[in-house]
Amino acid sequence: MMEGKQIPLKFVLLLVVAAACISFRLCAAEKVFYDSFDESFDGRWTVSEKDDYKGVWKHAKSEGHDDYGLLVSEKARKYAIVKELDEPASLKDGTIVLQYETRLQNGLECGGAYLKYLRPQDAGWTTKNFDNESPYSIMFGPDKCGSTNKVHFILKHKNPKSGEYVEHHLKYPPSVPSDKLSHVYTAILKPNNELVILVDGEEKKTANFLSNEDFEPALIPDKTIADPDDKKPEDWDERAKIPDPDAVKPEDWDEDAPMEIEDEEAEKPEGWLDDEPEEIDDPEASKPEDWDDEEDGAWEAPKIDNPKCESAPGCGEWKRPMKRNPAYKGKWHAPLIDNPNYKGIWKPQQIPNPDYFELEKPDFEPIAAIGIEIWTMQDGILFDNILIATDEKEAESIREKTWKPKFDVEKEKQKAEEEAAGVSSGLSGFQKKVFDILYKVGDVPFLAAYKVKILEIIEKGEKQPNVTLGILVSVVLVVLTVLFRLIFGGGKKPAARVNVERKNSGATETSDNQGTSGEKEETEREDAAAAPRKRTSRRDN
Repeated sequence: MMEGKQIPLKFVLLLVVAAACISFRLCAAEKVFYDSFDESFDGRWTVSEKDDYKGVWKHAKSEGHDDYGLLVSEKARKYAIVKELDEPASLKDGTIVLQYETRLQNGLECGGAYLKYLRPQDAGWTTKNFDNESPYSIMFGPDKCGSTNKVHFILKHKNPKSGEYVEHHLKYPPSVPSDKLSHVYTAILKPNNELVILVDGEEKKTANFLSNEDFEPALIPDKTIADPDDKKPEDWDERAKIPDPDAVKPEDWDEDAPMEIEDEEAEKPEGWLDDEPEEIDDPEASKPEDWDDEEDGAWEAPKIDNPKCESAPGCGEWKRPMKRNPAYKGKWHAPLIDNPNYKGIWKPQQIPNPDYFELEKPDFEPIAAIGIEIWTMQDGILFDNILIATDEKEAESIREKTWKPKFDVEKEKQKAEEEAAGVSSGLSGFQKKVFDILYKVGDVPFLAAYKVKILEIIEKGEKQPNVTLGILVSVVLVVLTVLFRLIFGGGKKPAARVNVERKNSGATETSDNQGTSGEKEETEREDAAAAPRKRTSRRDN
């Protein structure tokens, strides 16, 4: 009733229908793009026609499942394929979720399995000519080769002052799971400038787009910079300590005295076998029948410990042991005193940064297409269930319906194979927990320079389950060594291994050159493809 009048039934029905339509559109809007690859990709995705990309894409089942995906079918090839969205997706308002599955069915020694979220084509690219120079807004996903082992997240952002596009790399990204199971990767971009990276639904990394601690280079430049014209004065003294100019070397200081001298009081133990060597040829060893002297070299019997020496105090020529020389003092140096002219460590004065700008939110470029552009030395990489959504719950629902059932089946199969190989389920469970912890240790920021070494140790351990404890000890020793050096400053820091990735932190990209910084990565993959295998002789073994 309204002012004594009854609302017509037709009007009520119209309101209900309108409400239903609005509700449907809101629900539909949660899923901006989704491809389950249940149907063939032909006619929906465009394979690049550029000459470099010879890799053949296939519509294939995931091993052990009836679920289809987009398959990398050949080794040592470049691949490029792209799918245009019906409408560009804006990243500037609300939450955006980027998610997809990938399965490294033959492992991943050197290759990428990431996606590129491309800008509109008016930025200067076409689907048929899609390649590594096609301008993207975001690059996200696993990449592993040489020193690179990470789940990339790279934002290509336009500098509002220069107009140049700069690659901003997420610092300390998660590592790539080292197995052949299905994994789902999720990047959540929130309106409060927060980025959350999930692997298999588990939070692995949280960052802020505007924090200089989370991206390299930072999106917002420093307010001040060192004055390039400021020069250190010639009389500036940075020495906190100096040798005492009044000190004099003591008369009894012998700089030539050796550090060690023979122990004149030592005597040769009774029963010492002067004429017996410590090692002898193994009398039971014989030259193999297929040994080729020309190819393998002159055959030599392996050495064994001389059994006669086991019951004796020693064998071979006896020599007096060395002992510390009580007269040793080494080179004399004047003691250090406080430098009266010390002015501290000189630094140029800070001046306002002419390139500084403020930014409340990143100026995200819209996503107009999704592309896969990779070079991989492995085949068997399967992409599936690619999703762009505006709701985290929608992404979670997709994970639970598509990825989780497959992953559970694969884990059970893996468990059965381990048990069949004689690995008890309890030990397998223990090892998984250990390696999960070790991978997290590898992602600790202050261990960044040692991450490659740590991951190499962990991966060797996963291939040899019987050495889990030894691997654990090795990683602990690396961590303790780093802590010791950080605390006491002992020794030289090792040169950080260069990350062979699409990284060009300080490099910029103008509107005339939209290329990515992948030259080093491609060089390493070329080396991996071309390097001949070293022939090992029996003697090496």
